[in-house]
Amino acid sequence: MTATRPAPARTSDARPAWVTERKLASWTRWVACPVSGGVETLTATAPYDAGPTAQVPACTAADVAAAVETARTAQPAWALLTHDARAAVVLRFHDLLVERQDEVLDLIQWEMGKARFHAWQEVLQVGNLARHYARHGRAYLADTRVRPPVPAVTKVREVRRPKGVVGIIAPWNYPLYLGVGDTIPALVAGNAVVVKADPQTPLTLLWTRALMAEAGLPEHVWEVVAGPGAATGEALVDHVDFVSFTGSTATGRLVAERAARRLIGASLELGGKNPLVVRADADIAQAARGTVLAAFANTGQMCIHIERVIVHTDVYDEFTDALRAATSGQRLGQTYDFSCDVGPLASQAQLDKVSGHVADAVAKGATVLAGGRPRPEIGPYAYAPTVLEGVTGDMGLCLGETFGPVVALYRARDDADALRIANQGTAGLSASVFSKDLASADAFARRIRAGSVNINDGAALAAGTVEAGMGGVGDSGLGRRHGAEGIRKYTDAQTVATSRIGPIGPPPGTPLERFVAMGNAQLRALRRLRVR
Repeated sequence: MTATRPAPARTSDARPAWVTERKLASWTRWVACPVSGGVETLTATAPYDAGPTAQVPACTAADVAAAVETARTAQPAWALLTHDARAAVVLRFHDLLVERQDEVLDLIQWEMGKARFHAWQEVLQVGNLARHYARHGRAYLADTRVRPPVPAVTKVREVRRPKGVVGIIAPWNYPLYLGVGDTIPALVAGNAVVVKADPQTPLTLLWTRALMAEAGLPEHVWEVVAGPGAATGEALVDHVDFVSFTGSTATGRLVAERAARRLIGASLELGGKNPLVVRADADIAQAARGTVLAAFANTGQMCIHIERVIVHTDVYDEFTDALRAATSGQRLGQTYDFSCDVGPLASQAQLDKVSGHVADAVAKGATVLAGGRPRPEIGPYAYAPTVLEGVTGDMGLCLGETFGPVVALYRARDDADALRIANQGTAGLSASVFSKDLASADAFARRIRAGSVNINDGAALAAGTVEAGMGGVGDSGLGRRHGAEGIRKYTDAQTVATSRIGPIGPPPGTPLERFVAMGNAQLRALRRLRVR
């Protein structure tokens, strides 16, 4: 693996040279601290040099409550706009994002450390989502006519009303995609939004909020709060009308419990321990490449990344050789250009967790086939892309989410054995199958317990399909982002029933017995006609 020097035209520390104090002030003004005034601050640590990024105002619980009320006041006027008017703001935002993407790519890398290509994937995804919901949101939320109980003289429609104020708790690993990508459909549906920025990556979100203002979004329709995770997040759940959370399963349970006490809805994308199955007929080169892309993208710090690779015994040795070669060819480094394939981990906590999982596995008998160690000569949180074999159930990384650039190999006797291993554990977020027999692979994929399954792709295909829902089953969460459900979840269904003849029931003066007999005759006739 090769380390590359940081690109020129940067300051001596990790901060991009163009990020001036004036620019920081223009972004941090979007933190909503109407009660405390933002006296307290938080400062994250930059992964490239373990130095501080920038001070950001820290919100109190009172600030969060006030921000929600401010958003609630602004929401009705936003909801009264036509869909086209709201969509126009989102489309202008799309154009500005594409035009100024280099700025946010720098910020994502500075705050989170990922390789630039993986930062660009966030821009691509948010751009696609902005365009998709701006153009298709009207159809997703259109009134639906249903058959009324009394044809001709009555009409029934199901309509969609915005929830009101949507709370979004954004994670650090995809600060643009998972913070803004969830905000866009909520706004298009007519809601106001309050987003809690993760303490690790607030600047990316604040830059985006400023860009959305430039696109024409009213000031208080989207509020941003920042602060310590638990206190700020709890305050948000306590005041909004719906909450969208992306993060760990443990925290997701707490969010769901708190939301349930208020009888508000929650959408939760949580942890995964995602399997990739290499069947006996797989194209080995494709499978190795797909594994590397899905396992080491974002330095393994994504919920849908591959952590378990299950290989048919007939091709195990051939695949293992190919995977080792592909892993060793990954360029690990820290640059603000596209010369690296894998960046550092995001924090000391992530480095400690990954190192601990690998050390525990090795101590209990696992074998390191590639990587398996930190790379401090590259950066303080750099860790080599790692392949292990011989992982057993008593090791923490067997079924516990590592969330780093580590995969474990498992040998399967046949498809049934591979399916058994793939479905181990309680998570069910994403999975992958490599096979040349597409029909058989499709049938196999449907038996894997996961919210999405990719065939001959590691993870990107399903996640990048913005018209299809994305989410998990089991301990991997509730609800879906993307597609129809990705915007409808931010609305309530309302039934509007209209009668042209007044109240529906027995006409005045009609004996009830006669009315009941008429109703029964109608039921028998409909049954014979097989209606409904």
